[in-house]
Parts: sequence; C-alpha cells; structure tokens
Amino acid sequence: MRLIELFSREATALHVKAANKAEIIDKLVDLQYTHGNITDKEAYTQAIFDREEEFSTYVGNGIVVPHAKNNVVTAPSLAVARTSERIQYNPDDDEKSDLFFMIAAPMNGSLHVDMLARLMNLLAEEDFVAKLRTAKTEEEFLDMLDKAEQENFGSESFTDQEVAAKAKASGGYRILAVTACPTGIAHTYMAATNLEKAGAAMGLPTKVETNGSGGAKNILTADEIAKCDGIVIAADKNVEMDRFDGKPVVITRVADGIHKPEELINKIINGEAPIYHAQGGGHNAAASSASAGDSIGGAFYKHLMNGISHMLPFVVGGGIMIAISF
Repeated sequence: MRLIELFSREATALHVKAANKAEIIDKLVDLQYTHGNITDKEAYTQAIFDREEEFSTYVGNGIVVPHAKNNVVTAPSLAVARTSERIQYNPDDDEKSDLFFMIAAPMNGSLHVDMLARLMNLLAEEDFVAKLRTAKTEEEFLDMLDKAEQENFGSESFTDQEVAAKAKASGGYRILAVTACPTGIAHTYMAATNLEKAGAAMGLPTKVETNGSGGAKNILTADEIAKCDGIVIAADKNVEMDRFDGKPVVITRVADGIHKPEELINKIINGEAPIYHAQGGGHNAAASSASAGDSIGGAFYKHLMNGISHMLPFVVGGGIMIAISF
C-alpha cells in the first residue's frame, strides 16, 4: 500500500479559512468523513482532541499532523488542509502553521505508525514542503505528493519499509542513532529522517533505530555498534544504553535530532562526544544525559516522559473497558 492511495480529492482542501486549533481540526474531521470509513464522527473527533492533550502533533516548519487510531475507524485514510493564513496551533509553537495532515487508523495494529513514518520522510524535505505551499489546485497538490513518494520509495509499501536509510558503505555504518519521543509518533520519525539525510549529505552512512509506539524498529546490531564511529541518542524517554558501553555517545533531546542533526554528527566526527560507560542497570538514557551535561531538570523530564510513555497503553485500555462496561 502506498501513502497516496489513502488521500482523495474530496479529502483535500486548499485555501481553508480557520482561526484556531479547534476550527482546523473540525475541518479536517469533515474531510476525513468523506472517505466513508468513520462510523462515529463525534467519537473520532474526541479521539483527535484526546491525542492532542497527550502530546502536541506540531512537528515544525508550519506542519501539524493530528492523528488517532480508534475503533470507529474501519479503514486507514488521510486528509489534508492548507490554510489561507497561518494560525497559531498551540500557544508555545515556535511558528504559525498552514499545512495540516490528519491520519485516521483502525484500532488494531500499528498501521498509523507506518503511515506517519512514511509521511514524515516526505515532509522532512523542506524543498518539497515549499512546493506543496505553491500548489494552486487540490489535484496539483496530490500529484506532487504522488511524485515525491514515487521518487523516494517507488512502489514499495509503507507497511514494509524500514525507517532507516538502506544505503550503507561496505565498511558498515559510520554513524548510528536512536530516536524516541514520549508518545513515539511524529517527532521520533522526523528526527530519524533528518539524521539520516544529514549523514548522507556529509558522506557518512547513517542508520537510525526508532523507538516508536509500535516498538523498536531498525534495531542496531552488536556488529554495527562495534564498527561505527559513534552513536547519537536523540530521545525524550529512556532507551537501552548498556549496548553502547565504550563507544562515543552524544545524548540529547529529540528536538535536536530534528533541528540540529549536522551539529550532533559533527560532535562524533570531531571527537567531541564523551565515551559512554554503562552503570550496572544500563537502560537509562536520562541519567546518562545528566552526566553528559544535561541539567537535573532535563533528566527529570526524561524520567517523567518515559513514565508517561509506559502508562499510555493503560490509559487507553481503561477507556476501552469503561466504554465496554457502558
């Protein structure tokens, strides 16, 4: 399945007028509903707002990707809106937004994660995003998406793709990385894509393991770790660290993986990355980050976000059980 198959002309709208977050979400839900795969519009809308309460779906560069998987969704779909005027989606977003992609996915499985990973790979290219902003018609907009996906992935299904770049030199990957955000969605894959692109541009084969909500993918092997020059950990929750004992490791926030990938890679290449030493329990990137120069507050934040990440399935499960009981 290709991503473009989940869009439609009816679920695409340019020149949309919306003043705030609530108005653009309502518009996107209306567009999603045209697919005919949502049995309860109000329940799906509530699922979108619930997801926004957990963690912002603003991903930078004026792009927002609201998403939800819910039992009222019978088949996956995508809707897209481009506003005539940029709006402040969240009060603390670093800029206003005008491109909004909404994902709907069934409750079973992690299809929404695969959809999001493919979409983030496309939207990480700033020149492509700039072209999307110039499209005059919905047909032209979708044609741009189709061509970009074809150029980057051919006929490869997004459900089978690896997030990491496929190309690697005969000597192995020079740079390895792990990305993770509390909810394991957009920021995880945005950081992965940008680190891969930066490594390729610098002539350094790069592989990224993503710790998303669907579990770890593209997992780094012991042989790859042994042969690499160093590892970048761009994460806001704990990741398994013992395996990196004795290697140069840069530990930072997932946002830095999105916005400063070249800087992070250069720290490894220039010998500025400290050697990581496992400390007996070793699955704690937050504590390691504190020893590598992060503030105590930053370490506490990662502990807190890691806890939230682990509790999300229980919160969702509790909601389902309450619904069943009613």
